[in-house]
Amino acid sequence: MTKIAIIGGHGKVALHLARLLTTAGHDVSSLIRNPEHVDDVTATGATPLVADVEHLSADEMAKALAGHDAVVWSAGAGGGSAERTYAVDRDAAIRSMDAAAQAGINRYVMVSYLGSRADHGASPDNGMFAYYEAKAAADDYLRATSLNWTILGPSTLTLAAATGSINVGSKATGDTSRENVALVAAAVLADDNTVGAFIEFTDGDVPIGEAIAAIH
Repeated sequence: MTKIAIIGGHGKVALHLARLLTTAGHDVSSLIRNPEHVDDVTATGATPLVADVEHLSADEMAKALAGHDAVVWSAGAGGGSAERTYAVDRDAAIRSMDAAAQAGINRYVMVSYLGSRADHGASPDNGMFAYYEAKAAADDYLRATSLNWTILGPSTLTLAAATGSINVGSKATGDTSRENVALVAAAVLADDNTVGAFIEFTDGDVPIGEAIAAIH
């Protein structure tokens, strides 16, 4: 059994992931901002921890993460102001990496997006510019840490049911179900050979276990 912390625990991907991990026998803590979401998290089998990472210092986050074996970042500002996007998707994410290291946690899985990179090509007047900038900065910071990291890059997310199959690669096309993202996250947590990989994917034709195994 592994103890896993999911940051952004009330997100749709996170709720699916918590259910998958607890069903597999893992001990899951889901960090959430809103106390009203406690029951939803509890229903997945995870333990809710009310902790607003946007406003926690790295030291405070480290205390919340202490005792865990792995961290999954699945939080996000969810649109809205550029200021909050930078505060959550970049700054809080980076603090969580520092906190993981401080807490002695080596394994870190980042949920990013297909195409995340500093040279994303969007202009500053693009409504997604702040998100692209924030995610690229957080992903690059993670790559420079000593953490055993994996970055997931799903394409546009949908509410479709999991197919259990994906296509991997930056040229993959199509959307990605949130349930499939959760399945991929669970798969990489169980596979240390994905450490150091940026896995870009969409819903596709290759069973997730097979696709993840082929990344080595």
